[in-house]
Amino acid sequence: MNIIAIMGPHNAFYKDEPIRELDGALNAQGFQTIYPKDASDLLKLIEHNPRICGVIFDWDEYSQDLCSEIQLLNEYLPLYAFINTHSSMDVSINEMRMSMWFFEYGLGISEEIAQRIRQYTNEYIDTITPPLTKALFNYVKEGKYTFCTPGHMAGTAFQKSPVGTLFYDFFGANTLKADISISVTELGSLLDHTGPHLEAEEYIARTFGAEQSYMVTNGTSTSNKIVGMYAAAAGSTVLIDRNCHKSLTHLLMMSDIIPVWLKPTRNALGILGGIPKREFTKESIALKVAQTERATWPVHAVITNSTYDGLLYNTQYIKETLDVPSIHFDSAWVPYTNFHPIYQGLSGMSGERTPGKVIYETQSTHKLLAAFSQASLIHIKGDYDEQTFNEAYMMHTTTSPNYSIVASIETAAAMLRGNPGKRLINRSVERALHFRREIQRLREESEGWFFDIWQPEGVDEPECWAIQPGDEDWHGFMEADADHMYLDPIKVTILTPGMSERGVMADEGIPAALVAKYLDERGVVVEKTGPYNLLFLFSIGIDKTKAMSVLRGLTEFKRAYDLNLRVSNMLPDLYAQDPDFYRTMRIQDLAQGIHRLIREHDLPRLMLQAFATLPEMKLTPHQMFQQQVKGNVETVELAQLVGRVSANMILPYPPGVPVVMPGEMITEESRAVLDFLLMLCTIGKHYPGFETDIHGAKLTEDGRYLVRVWRSEAE
Repeated sequence: MNIIAIMGPHNAFYKDEPIRELDGALNAQGFQTIYPKDASDLLKLIEHNPRICGVIFDWDEYSQDLCSEIQLLNEYLPLYAFINTHSSMDVSINEMRMSMWFFEYGLGISEEIAQRIRQYTNEYIDTITPPLTKALFNYVKEGKYTFCTPGHMAGTAFQKSPVGTLFYDFFGANTLKADISISVTELGSLLDHTGPHLEAEEYIARTFGAEQSYMVTNGTSTSNKIVGMYAAAAGSTVLIDRNCHKSLTHLLMMSDIIPVWLKPTRNALGILGGIPKREFTKESIALKVAQTERATWPVHAVITNSTYDGLLYNTQYIKETLDVPSIHFDSAWVPYTNFHPIYQGLSGMSGERTPGKVIYETQSTHKLLAAFSQASLIHIKGDYDEQTFNEAYMMHTTTSPNYSIVASIETAAAMLRGNPGKRLINRSVERALHFRREIQRLREESEGWFFDIWQPEGVDEPECWAIQPGDEDWHGFMEADADHMYLDPIKVTILTPGMSERGVMADEGIPAALVAKYLDERGVVVEKTGPYNLLFLFSIGIDKTKAMSVLRGLTEFKRAYDLNLRVSNMLPDLYAQDPDFYRTMRIQDLAQGIHRLIREHDLPRLMLQAFATLPEMKLTPHQMFQQQVKGNVETVELAQLVGRVSANMILPYPPGVPVVMPGEMITEESRAVLDFLLMLCTIGKHYPGFETDIHGAKLTEDGRYLVRVWRSEAE
């Protein structure tokens, strides 16, 4: 971060010559100087090059207007205004709040000015660097010798081995020097929340609108378990979103609590909807408790916000309606909702305290912000027992945390502060909107078919679009609640031909798995693939180049599909899995073959039925896991699952949510769950390479899916 932008020269010797001298002095200080053509060019450079650490300009020529525009981009950026004896110093109070310094034009003083600029640049870097990251950087710069862990000793050990040197060169010196022991006292303690770690937590809480925040280094899977272990004592009852992440199922397996399920909706496309308003009422909860063995009134609730497909709740309604002491919003996929006005009221930390309740929000800082994998945050608003909560925190947190992950959490928060942070999120939203418009344009201009996009009409303005009753033609959710669920614009779902939002199957179709495989072979990885839809996430790291590669991939797929190329030419990796089967097959034959299978099994009806009736809970997940630990399980084929108690969670991709929980039994009433699973397996049996990924089931070499169940004699 050593680039200084200079607005000059000015074709006046008494101004140009001092600037030329200053240029040389700045270069001697290690700065790189650049000369924008005009103010517009300067603003674009600042917007697109965050390494610029200062701007030098002529006060008489640019004055207040330029300062105000720069402040909108980065209110912390140092500004250096050059004046002369005749300059008018009409500086407002607002401008004095900027990081602005004035220098007079003069010869022979360039070195002194350059030293001042170096000082102010260091102060700027110090201002924008958060506390723990700053302490870690300083520690690495000091280069202390340690006689504690980790054993590679700042990378020295790697350089003593041929393969170690490859590792060292790949990751770089600072990465390894920053991998330090918890014994380094000047960084404080992640477990005791002292020193720079405590400062980082306070810094993050202020940034995300929380009262207290905790940094977690093993992902939101761990954050979810920490909150659950604290919020629900053994023997208590918890309301849990049936579309929960599997980490919450693991929580239920670890802790002896009784789950009562909140059942969400979904549309025929398999897009995950939210929990209807009626599920949050006292009457609905009382009925569920009465129907669940050992259940009492819930002490805690867990809501997935947003859904995998990008639907956000009106969280205020949930906070006010749910009659439980604490509510946990699992917001792993939306750590950015506090930083753009379109998300107001749609996140766990939105608004003020909820009287008599504690609100938790867990976020995967690494998923859509700039943090390392496994970076996660817990935010809290409300009164809680900090000491007991910290016991749950330490229960799941290593005593040897990776400080680079911790620093990346804090840095991700720092990136979102102020005007630069607002601009980051705004760009993400704008790129997603631009991509949506491009898909619409290509669809209108294409001959024959083209991909569609899941969204309402008229999406020109940035907003979260409401899933309203009466708009089923675009969203496909029957009996939607008014002002309850909203679609996040940066979660972009592309639709392939073959099925409408209401589940009407066309005579011909292109299953989305074909498109996903085609894109993958061209370096574009899709987040989630449904039967006829593809999910793309427009995070802050997505730029126009990446977005254009998706558009190019989709248009190339259409061209190749319309030419009816051979599978061997269009999908060589798929062809390689079974050359004999795919040797003469063409892409349209493959697409229509899979489409016919989906039609024959009536996928839309089967999928909706599979999630309409839940399997019967015979044992809680905790009880079932204890049986599994004791060895009271056996293996059966998936087709034999009716009447048997599943030992594990069974979760197919797509749609990526559990259909059977540990301790549940598929009955004749819930037979559709098994029929749905078997239908997904059928596609892989007919077409190699399209085997369904089912967590909790083991696929054998001969194509059978095996599951573990509670042993018969134990039942």
